[in-house]
Amino acid sequence: MTDPIKLLIIGAHPDDAEFHAGALAVLYRRHGHQVRMVSLTNGEAGHQTLRGTELVAIRRQEAAAAAALIGAESAVWDYPDGQLEPSLALRWDVIREIRSYSPDLVLTHRTCDYHPDHRATARAVRDACYLVTVPAIVPDVPALARDPVVMHLPDRFTKPAPLAADMVVDATDAFDAVVDLLACHQSQVFEWLPYNQGTLHEVPAAPADRGSWLAAWYGQWLRPMAGRYRAALVERYGAERARRIEYAEVFEASEYAAPLDAAARQRLFGFLA
Repeated sequence: MTDPIKLLIIGAHPDDAEFHAGALAVLYRRHGHQVRMVSLTNGEAGHQTLRGTELVAIRRQEAAAAAALIGAESAVWDYPDGQLEPSLALRWDVIREIRSYSPDLVLTHRTCDYHPDHRATARAVRDACYLVTVPAIVPDVPALARDPVVMHLPDRFTKPAPLAADMVVDATDAFDAVVDLLACHQSQVFEWLPYNQGTLHEVPAAPADRGSWLAAWYGQWLRPMAGRYRAALVERYGAERARRIEYAEVFEASEYAAPLDAAARQRLFGFLA
């Protein structure tokens, strides 16, 4: 086997990595590659009743448990949830993270996203691109020789532009594993998000019944991706296989980092074909 590929997923909150790119993380680990999932905020605002240090401790434990399921790394930073800004301090920390981990592929949010923390994360990563190669910036960590490929996590927003399907990934075989990852984030998928969406009454009281409910809930997000980007799936996998793809993850290449050229496509995604 060649050297492992290093995937760095930079999300705004604990569980963003699993929700938006859980299948890719699972598939990378199945093929022996390295995965690190980073949350820039501490998640302290993500609950209807829990607050502060108590919730932060819970969310850190949940993120660590999810990462441990697939043998990935996890980090939850100390920036306050709901208050993230694309400051110089955040940019410097993102530069340090990218340089220290030296990833081949970075995934993060798009700048057109409903959540201000997501937008701030996207801008911080975008602004770190190129500067990770400049030795005079953040000189306490050695600069990289080149940028990694940076791609955006999937979303449903269409303005100012919809997500471009620069890479599509068949998530069908990884779907159950992603549900297991999400189930580790109990405070979110069984409590806060249903409460926030007005569906808390639908969550089964019995823990044994929650797995199937979570699969149905998450499938409502992931299944439409396969339909919306069917043409891209046909182009990548062929018509026969594309017809069997029930779930898909879709990623858009950033223009601010290394190009997703033919060689990069083959190295970063070719083993998934």
